[in-house]
Amino acid sequence: MKQAIILTSALIILFSSCKNEQKEEKTAAKEQTQELKTDEDLVQLLPAQIKNSGIEVGDFQNKEMHTTLKVNGVIDVPPENIVSISIPLGGYVKKMALIPGMKVGKGSVLATVEDQQYIQLQQDYLTAKSRLKFAEADYNRQKGLNATKATSDKLFQQSESEFSNQKILVRSLAEKIRLIGLNPSVLNENNISRAINIYAPISGYVTKVNVNTGKYVTSSDVLFELINPGALHVNLTVFENDASKLKEGQKIICTTNKHPEKKYTAIIHLITPNIGEDRTTSVHCDLKDYDKDLLPGTFMNASIELNNSSVTAVPEAAVVKWENKEYIFSAEGGNKFRMRKVETGVINNGFVEIKSAMDVKSIVVKNAYAILMKMKNSEEEG
Repeated sequence: MKQAIILTSALIILFSSCKNEQKEEKTAAKEQTQELKTDEDLVQLLPAQIKNSGIEVGDFQNKEMHTTLKVNGVIDVPPENIVSISIPLGGYVKKMALIPGMKVGKGSVLATVEDQQYIQLQQDYLTAKSRLKFAEADYNRQKGLNATKATSDKLFQQSESEFSNQKILVRSLAEKIRLIGLNPSVLNENNISRAINIYAPISGYVTKVNVNTGKYVTSSDVLFELINPGALHVNLTVFENDASKLKEGQKIICTTNKHPEKKYTAIIHLITPNIGEDRTTSVHCDLKDYDKDLLPGTFMNASIELNNSSVTAVPEAAVVKWENKEYIFSAEGGNKFRMRKVETGVINNGFVEIKSAMDVKSIVVKNAYAILMKMKNSEEEG
């Protein structure tokens, strides 16, 4: 009986010893496969984990970085490259074959307009020109007679006045003839026309057509609008608080929503010196390089480079985001890393400005997300 009790006790002790050894082995194995935490923000990794994750440690850097202002705007055309076409005298549109988008050359005929007042104007000019010849001859005759006192001064002065008035009339009618597109120097009784042509004053594209064949138009009507896109610029809208940061000559990088990967360079040319009711001002910028994809009215996203300044910066790979906050990891020695909340600023050329004061020397500069993932996974397992 005693031997049975002794044997049973020995088996119990042996079993308990084996169970404790297995528990200790599991604990040791767990310690070798996961980080050991001393507090919520501190994590310790094994050398193998650091190597496999590609984690690298470095220092803060001083970088010359420029602040970037994000604004929006549209492609525009300088006013001198936009032409609204009308006629000085009204008339009926006899012929017109334009549609928006057509390309026209300078001097090409856009439309033909006719009216009886064109005939009357040419008649008045030719009549006045004929009377001018008579007035000139009479003036010369009266001048000779007056020199010999064969005629009175009054008659000479009347002829002189008539001659002067007729010259003024002929000259003014000639200008009216030129105004409707006719050449008074070649006008005679054999080529009087009831119609006039409207010519393109610039080369460009038709953007608006406000008339049709047979329509009567007046001098106040805009018949067509032409745009010469040879000198596009960007018209940006900048809020009041940011306007003081801008100056002429600053560089701008522009992109379109259609091709955000394609960048266009522009330079600030003019800043409108007043703030509108919507608390914004307009900034006009000259585009340096552009292509046919940019059309007037195209929406543009723009980044304005402000003055450079020396800031404390780290590589973008050193900053991690967790629950809408940003962090870096400081190297604490002994393969330990501490998660530290930071306030970031400008991002430029792969570096991020760190505005928060940091009393640390070394930080994780590469693959910081690997540490974040191991830390958070360990918390969930724990």
